[in-house]
Amino acid sequence: MSSVPTPHPRLLLLVLSGAVFLEGIDIAMLNVALPSIRADLGLSTGQLQWVMSAYVLGYGGFMLLGGRAADLFGRRRMFLLPLAVFVFFSGLGGFATEGWMLIAARLVTGVAAAFMTPAGLSVITTSFAEGPRRDKALLVYSGTAAGGFSIGLVVGGLLTALHWRWVFFAPVVLALLILLTAVAVVPKDVRPGRTARRLDVAGALSLTAAILLLVTTVERAAHVSAARTLGSALAGLALLCLFVLIERRSAAPLVRLGILRTPSLVRANFVGLLFSGSFFGFQFVAVLYLQELRGWSTLQTSLALLAIGADAVLSPTLTPRLVGRFGNARVIFGGLLLTALAYALFLPVGADWSYAAMFPTMILLGLAFSLVYGPLVIVATDGIDEEEQGLAGGLLYTSFQFGAALGLSAVTVAQAGFQGEGDAPADRLLAGYHAALLVPLGAAALAVIVGGFGLRSRRRSRTVAVQAAALSNENTVEKTTSVTHP
Repeated sequence: MSSVPTPHPRLLLLVLSGAVFLEGIDIAMLNVALPSIRADLGLSTGQLQWVMSAYVLGYGGFMLLGGRAADLFGRRRMFLLPLAVFVFFSGLGGFATEGWMLIAARLVTGVAAAFMTPAGLSVITTSFAEGPRRDKALLVYSGTAAGGFSIGLVVGGLLTALHWRWVFFAPVVLALLILLTAVAVVPKDVRPGRTARRLDVAGALSLTAAILLLVTTVERAAHVSAARTLGSALAGLALLCLFVLIERRSAAPLVRLGILRTPSLVRANFVGLLFSGSFFGFQFVAVLYLQELRGWSTLQTSLALLAIGADAVLSPTLTPRLVGRFGNARVIFGGLLLTALAYALFLPVGADWSYAAMFPTMILLGLAFSLVYGPLVIVATDGIDEEEQGLAGGLLYTSFQFGAALGLSAVTVAQAGFQGEGDAPADRLLAGYHAALLVPLGAAALAVIVGGFGLRSRRRSRTVAVQAAALSNENTVEKTTSVTHP
């Protein structure tokens, strides 16, 4: 499927970036408002975690279905309709009076984002020719997402100071403006015939059920017996096996399994899962530490995390230069090293740390995001056929969201398991935070190892290219010699 060329590529990029910007501020503002929501609705830590996890489960669980739907039914349609649903249910969450209402609204919002985001990404990858133009567009796109997250931290603090419900109401106006502009500028698609437009719903449902069950297993591991935890984990893995069987037998699979033979795509997805899980886990712990242990206001917390938003400036400016000079693999690897260092610096956090002691972690994470996020998107979609760009984007964003859900669940379990240590309440809280912070550090360290294989692959590719060039030169010499001296 191809898109009709747009006469306004810059305006198109602005609109698509605006949509991912909207998603960024939506997530960031909610993160800052979590303690206020807990206090107003009387939520436990586990319920509070599900306010976030419901979104990422809907997002990650239906992302592959959304990406494939964009390839089959039209990227424009699969971008505009879910954007409208996203606007409606994002605002509806502001009317919640019970925890389950808010969780349900976040789940539907996540499902809408699961269709909207890969469609928007595939519009970019099919509207800009592969090469420097597309890479620059993708880096601008990812940088705008980071900008939305950064601005959302501050705006979320300001709005939560009025009332946490404004975190849901305020973005609606911006979303409507983006929606109206998108109707005018997003190009129409040349779609295949009806016989080719079959959707693998069974595969999507089995994958979503597997993700939901596995994340629930991690979240409840500290509260149920080991036997129940093992049984739930095995059931989740069985559903994943069922998904693979469905895909192998389906005439129109949700995921063409052959695409997983692309090493760079698989590596990008593993790194994305670990990177996302480490960051969302860290942010959840950091917000609770600043507000519940230190007593900081939502605005103070927002400003404390603002340095992470440095990637909004660095992604479209510094990162393209580094990628052009060193390549995606090296830039990603450097960013992963900085990520692990950032979490290691925050690990010994104390009950009376100054912001100066926290700042190195925040600014290093901002730099790391600029080096990892955009280049990962490029690696995951580079060299993929146009007909599967939605699928490639869906795979990557599924990894991001699944990693986020696992990271949130894992830090919740770690915090709950070690919060009983110490005499004073502050000591118990701090013990739980220290245990939880080991999760993002471990995930980041594993991401460094996986990212290192990208460097080996890059060197191997370069060696093969040199050998091929040498062989070509030898053949040229032989042919020249045979002509000169028959």
